[in-house]
Amino acid sequence: MDATHAPGLRSWVESANVPGHDFPIQNLPLGVFSTPGSRPRGGVAIGDMVLDIAAALAAGRLSGAAAEAAAEPTLNRLMSYGQDAAAELRARLSALLAEGAEPLPDLLHPQSAVTMHLPVEVRNFSDFMASRPHCERLGRARNRDNPLPPAFHHLPVAYHSRASSVRPSGTPLRRPWGQFQRDGAVVFAPTEALDFELELAIWIAEENVLGEPTPISAADRRIFGIGLLNDWSARDIQRFEMPPLGPFLSKSVMTSVSPWVVTMQAMAPFMAPLPPRAAGDPPCPAHLHSSRPDAMRITMRAAIQTPRMAAAGIAPHVVTEAPFEEMYWSAAQMVAHHTSNGCNLLPGDLLGSGTVSGSRPGQEACLAELLLRGPIILPSGETRRFLEDGDCVIFTARAEAPGAVPIGFGECRGSVLPAAAWPVSEEG
Repeated sequence: MDATHAPGLRSWVESANVPGHDFPIQNLPLGVFSTPGSRPRGGVAIGDMVLDIAAALAAGRLSGAAAEAAAEPTLNRLMSYGQDAAAELRARLSALLAEGAEPLPDLLHPQSAVTMHLPVEVRNFSDFMASRPHCERLGRARNRDNPLPPAFHHLPVAYHSRASSVRPSGTPLRRPWGQFQRDGAVVFAPTEALDFELELAIWIAEENVLGEPTPISAADRRIFGIGLLNDWSARDIQRFEMPPLGPFLSKSVMTSVSPWVVTMQAMAPFMAPLPPRAAGDPPCPAHLHSSRPDAMRITMRAAIQTPRMAAAGIAPHVVTEAPFEEMYWSAAQMVAHHTSNGCNLLPGDLLGSGTVSGSRPGQEACLAELLLRGPIILPSGETRRFLEDGDCVIFTARAEAPGAVPIGFGECRGSVLPAAAWPVSEEG
């Protein structure tokens, strides 16, 4: 940690000093935004404002390769420079925005007046399954006595997901069509079991040469920053298509990510030791073992607001609150495993942490798990088994630790649109 994390640090942007705000000066997440009639460019969230990095460069308030890369329409080039460049930029931004520095209101835009974009050009997206409670709860339906996959204790299980359908928060999801079993027959119809998955987005820094793994000793340096991720899932389609190669159309329809990237420098006060393995578990493989504090003290929440709730002025209802700190595999272990065969991770590649379910009731981070305790009852009196058309899902999260100013991640939200009319006419 350094001076940018000081609990007493304040900003001349007054909204950043409001207790409980997601974006105090100790956070400074990066994103890509546009104003009406302008092209997308890089910005920094500070309170309820966005600092325009391109405008700061033009005004001579910022300089250097890192700032120039951060002003571009994507953060890929900045991510290619790695954590040191991000730390240098963070220090300059902190000094620029700190109380006592010259106020520069002309460099700011209200967040309410800008459009947020996907922060990177996503070329590759891999999704993991790293929560033991999540795997055990859903695995018991398959094998009550042995619910975990055979490899679970030995490696962070993952699959290649679809990069082209990653979208920023606020993009609506159209209910997907697919094949699934209904009443003993296979039908092709809009999914009847649409679910969310509360996950962490992990954004990759730098690049390893194909054939050269990133060892666990350096894997934490390959993480540029983190955000929120909703891996929308059609459970009925997923159940039918998974054997033997895993999910496909049930997951590729869309993945939502929050627009702000919280850098790993901002996360320094919130790192924690990895949780110990349970008695009887095999030891962590040597090439994935780390004694660093690679766990993250983040509490993640998912809320639902139905059309009826919105019409009645009823706030979104939190249906789960899950601790990321309990994850069986860390983000650094995911990076080390992903590259252990020599796979080259690129700047801006996206890793999904997998569903962040905790061990206690109320910490189930998807509807499929929550339904094991019965349908969800909402404040409007409505019940939900799976998502219905018009429902809005909102993810939020907060990193907290003793002696540190808490930071947030903004929102990752999306609403469900009705399925499209099937466009292909039958022949014959």
